[in-house]
Amino acid sequence: MTTDVGYHQIRFNFDARRETLWRSLFRFYFKRWIRKEDCVLELGAGYGHFINNVEARRRVALDVWPELPNFLQPGVESHVGSVTDLSFLENRSVDFAFASNLFEHITKDDLADVLRQLEPKLSNRGLLCLLQPNYKYAYREYFDDYTHITVYSHVTMCDFLQTCGYEIVECKPRFTPLTVKSKVKIASLLIWLYLKSPIKPLGKQMLIVARPRKNAAPTEASSR
Repeated sequence: MTTDVGYHQIRFNFDARRETLWRSLFRFYFKRWIRKEDCVLELGAGYGHFINNVEARRRVALDVWPELPNFLQPGVESHVGSVTDLSFLENRSVDFAFASNLFEHITKDDLADVLRQLEPKLSNRGLLCLLQPNYKYAYREYFDDYTHITVYSHVTMCDFLQTCGYEIVECKPRFTPLTVKSKVKIASLLIWLYLKSPIKPLGKQMLIVARPRKNAAPTEASSR
């Protein structure tokens, strides 16, 4: 995320509702992508809400924030450092890499560097999944976060991933609302209903699943 300590106190302060959100998202959506024997990596793990709820053989969290280890469950590997340095990972060791609300905080050059470093770290069936604001639907609020420096829509992100050697497996332009900072109740049943609904009110976060093109099955088509 960011090295600005004040960011976690003002803009990204701890909110217990995120635990309900991520526990439900893993149960109702992400679980289908992850096997019990997998290694899962979270880039920009923040408070660890996603990685703490993952059920996998190995769980790895990376964030530049020094307080990261204090929020991780026992058994989750903690690495404090830049997302542009993945040298601590073994080649072909990661089956599912996840980043939530991260890549809008770094430059396109840094993202290209991350994608280049990540490719050899992914296993033969390894996937990259990202969740972040979709500028097409969140343009009014996009720069309310003073650490946002790069603009992406689901179209530009898919194109960028493909130019960096990745194939798009799944693209959902409207996956979830932009933030938990609202008066809308956060409850597991409501999240399940939202994910199942073809209509996504307030859906301003996009979700994209991709994989290195050389790992792509020749008979499978990308979805946009």
